[in-house]
Amino acid sequence: MVVFAGQGDARRSMSLLWRADRPEERDRRPGPRPALSVDAIVAAAVAVADEKGMDALSMRAVGERLGRTAMALYTYVPGKNELLDLMYDAVHAELPTRYPDTGDWRAGLTDWARDTLEFQLRHPWVLRVSQARPVLGPHEYAGLDTLVRLLNGTGLDPAVLRRLVGTLSHFVRGCAGTVAEARQAAAATGEPDEEWWFARSALLGEVAPDFAERYPSLSAMEAASVPQPPDPSAADVPHLEREARRTFEAGLGVLLDGIEAAVRRAGAR
Repeated sequence: MVVFAGQGDARRSMSLLWRADRPEERDRRPGPRPALSVDAIVAAAVAVADEKGMDALSMRAVGERLGRTAMALYTYVPGKNELLDLMYDAVHAELPTRYPDTGDWRAGLTDWARDTLEFQLRHPWVLRVSQARPVLGPHEYAGLDTLVRLLNGTGLDPAVLRRLVGTLSHFVRGCAGTVAEARQAAAATGEPDEEWWFARSALLGEVAPDFAERYPSLSAMEAASVPQPPDPSAADVPHLEREARRTFEAGLGVLLDGIEAAVRRAGAR
C-alpha cells in the first residue's frame, strides 16, 4: 500500500528537514546534552522500517527501540507523518553525490542507476513512499542534483533532461520494486520461486494445450530465447530476483542507447 509523505504540518516538517527548528539545534547552553535527538529518533525509525517493514513503524515501536515511551519522542518530532519525511530524506544521504568526471556520461549514469537500485533494496520501505508528493528535503535534492549533473554531460536541452530525470528514476524504482518483491515472495507465501514456477508452468500444457496458438508471439520469443549461463556468484539468489536484475541491466542499456541516439540527433541539428 502506497504511503504519502508530507502529511504533517508543512512548516514544522520543512524546518526539521532543513534543521531550522530542532530542539538540539536551539539549545546551545552549557551542560549535558539531551539524551534524545531528532537524528537518534530518525535512526531508530529507519532501523525499525529496515528490519520489520513500513507497517511496523509507529512512534511506540521507535520509542521502545530507544528505551523510551512514545510520548518522550514528541518533544523532538511532532508525529509519525513528520518522522516519515525525516526518515526518507535521511537515508538518501547514503547515495553518492560525486562520480568521476571522465566525460563519459553513459558510464556515470550506469553507476548512478546501479547505486540507486542497491540503495532502494537496502531500504525497500522507501519504495512504499509515493513519488507524487516528494519530501523536498536536502538529501533528496542532492540526489536529484547529482542525476541532473550527470545528464548535463549529454548536452541535451534542459526541457529534455527534465523528462529523462523522471524516466530514469521511474525505471530504477520499478526494477527495485520487483527485486524487493521477489525477495519477499518466498517468505510471504512459504513457497520457493522454483517450486512456484514448476507447479504452475507444468500445468499450462494440461489446462491450455493450445497455448502456443493462442499466444504465438510470446511463445516464439520464449522458444528463441537463449538460456542464460548459470552465475556461480548468484547461486543463492532467488530465480525471480535473478531475472529482475537481468531485466534491469538490459533495460538500462536500451534507455542509455536511446539517450545516445537523442544526443546524435541533437548534434546533427
